[in-house]
Amino acid sequence: MKSNISFADTSIAFSYKSDKELRKSYLLFSSINNPIASKLGANIVKIALKVKLPIKGIIRNTVFQHFCGGETINQCDATIQKLADYNIKTILDYAAEGDAGESSYEKAVQEILKTVDKAATNPNISFSVFKPTGIASKKLLEKIQLGKALNAQEDKQMEATRKRFDTIAKKCFDSNIQLYIDSEDSFYQDPIDMLAYELMEKYNKQKAVVFNTYQMYRRGMLDNLIKANEKGRKIGYHVGAKLVRGAYMEKERERAEEKGYADPIMPDKKSTDKQYDDALRYCVENIDNMELCSGSHNENSNYFLTELFEKHQLSRDDKRIYFAQLYGMSDHISFNLANAGYNVVKYVPYGPIETVMPYLFRRAEENTSIAGQSSRELELIKKELKRRKR
Repeated sequence: MKSNISFADTSIAFSYKSDKELRKSYLLFSSINNPIASKLGANIVKIALKVKLPIKGIIRNTVFQHFCGGETINQCDATIQKLADYNIKTILDYAAEGDAGESSYEKAVQEILKTVDKAATNPNISFSVFKPTGIASKKLLEKIQLGKALNAQEDKQMEATRKRFDTIAKKCFDSNIQLYIDSEDSFYQDPIDMLAYELMEKYNKQKAVVFNTYQMYRRGMLDNLIKANEKGRKIGYHVGAKLVRGAYMEKERERAEEKGYADPIMPDKKSTDKQYDDALRYCVENIDNMELCSGSHNENSNYFLTELFEKHQLSRDDKRIYFAQLYGMSDHISFNLANAGYNVVKYVPYGPIETVMPYLFRRAEENTSIAGQSSRELELIKKELKRRKR
């Protein structure tokens, strides 16, 4: 059954941008679209920040402004309201990606709890999110995944990690806010899954409060999703599933080759696309026990999910299903879906410029490396600029 939605309407996609903002976006994606210029620019910025050159103003008014809501939680208010005006909700994402020790983890937890407090008082924010490596040690997680025995200090670290996860989840449960736990590299994802399922069992008895993230470019992820739901049904809790394709492909493949283990990534894009869409189908078919967030910038998968709505006669505003995209990307998908009455949310990162730079470097790399991503953004912006001229 075909959905009647179109992602080609740029007048809807960029309705929230002024001509000046649209021209700035065009210049930004023109730079990102050139792999050599993009890589060179990223290296220059890294060096400039390291030697403390005064370039924050340039960053703030270009790439930061495009992809982020602000440097503080309150600076995001304008972005939250702007999106809400077009029926799009916000996920405030404190974009800390460091691994700087226990004190930094505790600081990150306090900031994440602030996002929950803000969500509890603002109907345009229904979710909170955290990146596990913002509040947990990669080395510790990797050691656990390898099955190595922990020493007394590491046992203590793990209990502190478990407590941090639980503190955030309990706050969300008490505040009636849903929580997305982001995914990480495959070689330390297993203990994150373990903690996520512990939290689901504790807080998801009535509905999905805690969501785990499934990177569908990894082999066997559909099986993982099915097993998670079967376990949830057996024990008696709802499974929150956020589906993404994935963000660490080059690094994952290089590491697998270097360490001599099987490549954890699906063999090609076609098999990844199939696994993603099969997972969408499974979630919708099991929506009585699952809630779904489809975090996709792929037009075909977004079309497919709208077709599943029609096939299963689900209301477009069924609160168990959300479409999600990153702020500053794929507006032609987000705004057209929202305009058609579907539930849409944008990830809006924020934080001090130095804290957010790893996130911004990843965005630039992804737009350059994902086939056609920055070119597509560029062509859509160009199309809208021409339409406005006419």
